[in-house]
Amino acid sequence: MDDQELRQRLDALEKKIGEAYASSEKTRKYLLTIIIVSVIAFVLPLIGFLFAIPSFLSTYSSLSGL
Repeated sequence: MDDQELRQRLDALEKKIGEAYASSEKTRKYLLTIIIVSVIAFVLPLIGFLFAIPSFLSTYSSLSGL
């Protein structure tokens, strides 16, 4: 193997490594976005229930007095 052929192979490997890194970064950002959206979709209803349940209980207790 001469130096020119070795250099070409190294350049090809560097290019493939760069593409793999770019792909893994896109996947990481996608997964992070999915996790954030999932947490928001889970936490916001819980916060809503903190306000809704006391309202339902007060309505129910006022109806039970009838």
